[in-house]
Amino acid sequence: MTILLLRFDAPLMSFGAPIVDRHGVIQPYPAQSMMTGLLGNALGIDHSEPDRLQRLQERLRYAVRQDRRGQQLRDYQTVDLSKPYMDDDRAWTTRHTLEKRKGGSASSGTHIRLRDYHADACYTVAVTLEPEDEHPSIDACADALQYPARPLFIGRKPCLPSAPLFAKRVQASSLLDALRRHPASSADGSPSRLRAWWPTTPDEPRPTQAWIEEDVRYPVTDRRDWKNQIHVGERWLAEGDLKPETTNPAHA
Repeated sequence: MTILLLRFDAPLMSFGAPIVDRHGVIQPYPAQSMMTGLLGNALGIDHSEPDRLQRLQERLRYAVRQDRRGQQLRDYQTVDLSKPYMDDDRAWTTRHTLEKRKGGSASSGTHIRLRDYHADACYTVAVTLEPEDEHPSIDACADALQYPARPLFIGRKPCLPSAPLFAKRVQASSLLDALRRHPASSADGSPSRLRAWWPTTPDEPRPTQAWIEEDVRYPVTDRRDWKNQIHVGERWLAEGDLKPETTNPAHA
């Protein structure tokens, strides 16, 4: 299969999990909705086209390798919505459209929220689309990641990548095989085992290859209903350790 390898390397990254009250918590791998939004943003798909985003999400398959764990950072944020500069009439976006505040928060007073981030982490992500020949094609996604229609970020808008997201296009027998064959970037220089997450099903046999060891599998709800803007459904993830063929100290 044709697989795109992406490198997530940034001072801050946010793999968002369900928000608890005002606390924006994170998880150790990117959600399917985040990956769909990233590709959709690169392709220039707008939120006013939920059917296109929904179909892209249905076709998306990916596996994740944690090359450098980094550390978790919590940002304490406050905003006073009563200030004149918070006027909706000045809330222009980078898309040159007026964006008004929405949601249940009061329109005035000071609001507090907490947002978590991965700091100084690095991940490799293997991505494919099934079927490959449907529009947008995997080649169109590769082109879009190199020449995106809009600026790309890793989770939240402040999380700008410090290196190009697109690493390379490869042919491999599986997503895990593509991750195994791609050099690992790590602060240690020579990792023997790296944490990985990949799609599975409850009844799928465990991997038997010596270079992958599955520890656990579990259901997750990280697909988005793009029309109603809520998370729905269930898919299964496997988590374990992967041994890459080689390391790449130059990317440390």
